Amino acid sequence: MKSMRLAVVAVCALSAAPAAQDPLARIEQETIKVTPAVTEIRHQIHQNPELSNREEKTAALVAGYLRKLGLEVRTGVARHGVVALLKGGRPGPVVAVRADMDALPVTEQATLPFASKVRATYLGQDVGVMHACGHDVHTAVQLGVATVLTAMRAELPGTVKFIFQPAEEGPPPGEEGGAALMVKEGVLQSPRPQAIFGLHAFSEMPVGEIGYSEGPALSAADTWEVKIVGKQAHGARPELSIDPIVTAGQFVQALQTIRSRTLSGHEPGVVTIGSIHGGQRHNIIPADVTLTGTIRTFRPEMSKIAEQRLREILRGVTEANGATGEVVRYERGAPATINDTVLTRDTVPALERAAGKGRVTRIPPAMGSEDFSFFANEVPGFFYRLGQVKPGTTSGDHHTPTFLADDGAIPVGVKAMSYIVYDYLARQKP
Repeated sequence: MKSMRLAVVAVCALSAAPAAQDPLARIEQETIKVTPAVTEIRHQIHQNPELSNREEKTAALVAGYLRKLGLEVRTGVARHGVVALLKGGRPGPVVAVRADMDALPVTEQATLPFASKVRATYLGQDVGVMHACGHDVHTAVQLGVATVLTAMRAELPGTVKFIFQPAEEGPPPGEEGGAALMVKEGVLQSPRPQAIFGLHAFSEMPVGEIGYSEGPALSAADTWEVKIVGKQAHGARPELSIDPIVTAGQFVQALQTIRSRTLSGHEPGVVTIGSIHGGQRHNIIPADVTLTGTIRTFRPEMSKIAEQRLREILRGVTEANGATGEVVRYERGAPATINDTVLTRDTVPALERAAGKGRVTRIPPAMGSEDFSFFANEVPGFFYRLGQVKPGTTSGDHHTPTFLADDGAIPVGVKAMSYIVYDYLARQKP
């Protein structure tokens, strides 16, 4: 009888014990708490943007915040990169999360109370500086994720490596930088993550929605510079010239056959001429013309084919006109960002739970480029898009003066990234 009473008491005690809190509910609570602070940090970063490889103040702000959280912080990685480690209270694997910090040489036209008025020197020119691609939002979101998961440290099953990257937009000519330099300096070692996650604000998607691609997500970006040399003459005596402008015009037209006649119709690709410079006066046929551009593809073999055709077209067009052509440079930048198929399929359910299933959409690959690919080429990666447009408003495109990311994207990003990181760690075997 006594033993029965003890058993009943024990059962009652068990039924009265509070159930363990759903991790997503806890993440949501912590996200609400941290949102005002990281939103204010976003405003501060946006108002004080810094160009690639010049992110000194931004890096100092990030490092100081992470140290206050009690994380292990390392600075000076790839010039101004910051790396922080959060070791959970339970055993588990290592996962990495990446955000970029640099701004662009763009003069802001958006009407924000914290709009940038910063100016700097870029390639010898005085320019406005602006977060015209959302990197201020990315940094704020990742600081929020670090805060949320630090609050859950005791139950966190593993280690999170937070990577704050400089120079995603590309270092200035003659300098190394960005994800490639971080990898070269060992950012994915000691400890090595099993997977890496990243996000990017998206100017074509409303706040609250998230987009992702399985497999190819963002293209590789090759850049090139070509010089066409002719013979200078008076504009009234074209017969005495070898006209590099006419030759350049033919080269521009012929170059489009790479997309239309070299690549398969099923093969994504873009060929763009971004600048043409030549001549000083209306009545002088100049001696030379310089052109620059970009070629976007998703497979290395397509990049090689495109480069080969560019060189062949340049040689053929210039020889036909009696001019000479030189490929001054052909550089392969960031490779294509390819989302690991298994990681993507395992992560999307967590993303849907965090954001709402109806708010997560599979989207086609984009021709923009991201050096997150350098990380994802080393360990399995998953990179997704975060809606940034406030309902009833519009945003200019990325890299334009009217680009406008709404603060409302920040808590969505913090909650979603915190949960997919926690979910990934919880699903792995120690």
